[in-house]
Amino acid sequence: MNKKILVAYFSASGTTALAAKSLADSIGADLYEIRPAVPYTNEDLDWTDKKSRSSVEMNNRSGRPALADADADIAAYDVVFLGFPIWWYVAPTIINTFLESYDFSGKTVIPFATSGGSGMGKTNEGLEKSCPGAKLMAGKLLNGVSGMEMKTWAESVL
Repeated sequence: MNKKILVAYFSASGTTALAAKSLADSIGADLYEIRPAVPYTNEDLDWTDKKSRSSVEMNNRSGRPALADADADIAAYDVVFLGFPIWWYVAPTIINTFLESYDFSGKTVIPFATSGGSGMGKTNEGLEKSCPGAKLMAGKLLNGVSGMEMKTWAESVL
């Protein structure tokens, strides 16, 4: 059986978008951008400011930033590669919003991330409850990974 694959991603600064596009191109997958209803500004992303939007969101792990749309055709896919930047050693809470907006039952969800310095941390622990019924695989950082390396990794987890 040929698996139908989607690469869904959230990118605040463009770094994760580049990785997602490279991954989708390397494995022939469809691409979907997870967009916040209110785009993030540079000030919102200032992790050194405890009052910045990203800091406030990450300190409230039950908060769910709104999505700009919820039109991804998740039902059409068997596998979803899910990309995001690492914030405070986990996925941004908008990723939980995305997962909770759709039914991922019976799907395989494979996280990938970009990061300025930290690893995947406890990312999957923070995502598990948001995608009940899905097979949530271990994630991988894709900083500076070539398209060929991405393809090799993706094929190894499929």
